[in-house]
Amino acid sequence: MRTVTDATAVRRLLATCSLLLSYPDETVLARVPAVLAAIDTLPREAREEISAAAVWLKDAEPLRAQTHYVENFDRRRRACLYLTYFLNGDTRRRGMALVEFKEAYQAVGFDLTTGELPDFLPVVLEFGAVGDLAAALEMLAVHRSGLEVLEAALERFDSPYSQVVTGLLTVVPPAPAGPTAEELALAGPPVEQVGLMPFVPVESLTIGARS
Repeated sequence: MRTVTDATAVRRLLATCSLLLSYPDETVLARVPAVLAAIDTLPREAREEISAAAVWLKDAEPLRAQTHYVENFDRRRRACLYLTYFLNGDTRRRGMALVEFKEAYQAVGFDLTTGELPDFLPVVLEFGAVGDLAAALEMLAVHRSGLEVLEAALERFDSPYSQVVTGLLTVVPPAPAGPTAEELALAGPPVEQVGLMPFVPVESLTIGARS
């Protein structure tokens, strides 16, 4: 991956990916033509992939796009949009990881009322677009292996959303020490080894939910 140094272009890419990875309701679909009109303002490495995904979304029947979204992101664990799930599964560690996301948002006054968990990928991307870019990229780097699992899963499911993740990965820094995408894909998300609830209830960290 070649480092992209234009922070403004990176912010625009994160905002674009946040939109394209959101549930394709009427509001999201209405903004897709603007994405296509602004493709040249994105980092060059990501333009082709983002453009292809946006064209598909623009041309798709709304019901088909919504059904495709639910089938891939809501019903297939390998295509999970919650970043901490890949490294932590539904274990106590995930609760603590979610706290770190929420604290990062609070540190810069970033507040969302969309009703999602703080590790929901479109939320993290919006944080990078309008909040703390460096912190968001660090979060994405920590979870890069999970993003690569997501990308591979979407490619396997023949989903155009894979192109959004591919475009995003052009600006995500290399992952620090940790399991590779191949290791995560082989092992799957961790399973809690003791019969205890997470230390931090996941529900208490919700900042919204898709209707």
